Amino acid sequence: MTRGMMKSNAKESLRGNWGIAILALLIGGILEGAASCVFGVGELIIIGPIETGLALIFLKLSYRDNAEIGDLFVPFQNFVNTFFAGFLVMLFTFLWSLLFVIPGIVKALSYSQTYFIMNEHPEYTGREAIDASRRMMDGHKGEYFVLHLSFIGWFLLSALTLGLLLFYVMPYYQATMAEYYRYVRGEQVPEVEGPEF
Repeated sequence: MTRGMMKSNAKESLRGNWGIAILALLIGGILEGAASCVFGVGELIIIGPIETGLALIFLKLSYRDNAEIGDLFVPFQNFVNTFFAGFLVMLFTFLWSLLFVIPGIVKALSYSQTYFIMNEHPEYTGREAIDASRRMMDGHKGEYFVLHLSFIGWFLLSALTLGLLLFYVMPYYQATMAEYYRYVRGEQVPEVEGPEF
């Protein structure tokens, strides 16, 4: 599955769903920012559930399922596992980054599928989800890194628009990451004909 196919599918999954995608990202960002400001390390407490909730919404959009804002808060029902998933991802990435920047990036790529996995396997502990992500990304980190690089132009343009373009770029980016998860977990995702933006 090519990057172009993933991006085409991502755009199609957002057709008619831009509102919920943008609103979910706004609410998630506000909650994480508020937790960080109010409680100092509060972001560590909610980042796992919130990021898992965002992953759920974009997975649902990818499967053409009905996504709702309430889905953002579903992972709080599995708080212990999703909390530790987020906490350990941040902790392990930070510790590897102390060695040098490159090991930190490599490990961030290894752990990148953790929140998607938590949605499909809520019974997993945070560590089990991280380990599953690490195995899933074995041999795929390079292509995933290149997929991220393909969005650099969009993020540069967003900076030139004082961030306004992010209302388009971030849902597009997140939807593409959901498509990648389906690809890397072994699904044959057919290319969907969608509009070019």
